[in-house]
Amino acid sequence: MTISNGQQVRIRSILSQGQLTTLELEKKLRQQGSPCPDDLARTLNIMRRNGLIKGAPSPEKGAWVWWVEE
Repeated sequence: MTISNGQQVRIRSILSQGQLTTLELEKKLRQQGSPCPDDLARTLNIMRRNGLIKGAPSPEKGAWVWWVEE
């Protein structure tokens, strides 16, 4: 699975504004008219493993949350 640079930039830009769950991020991408990767959760996990974003389970939200540390 490859993630385009454009997708990475859009995701990082949105996450730089604060922590979001996968579903919240998907909604923001759609609101911007940006196409979502087919499997957003997998895409986010790959970006996390590559050190591009941070992610952790959130017991409060009952889901993974994602963010960018600058």
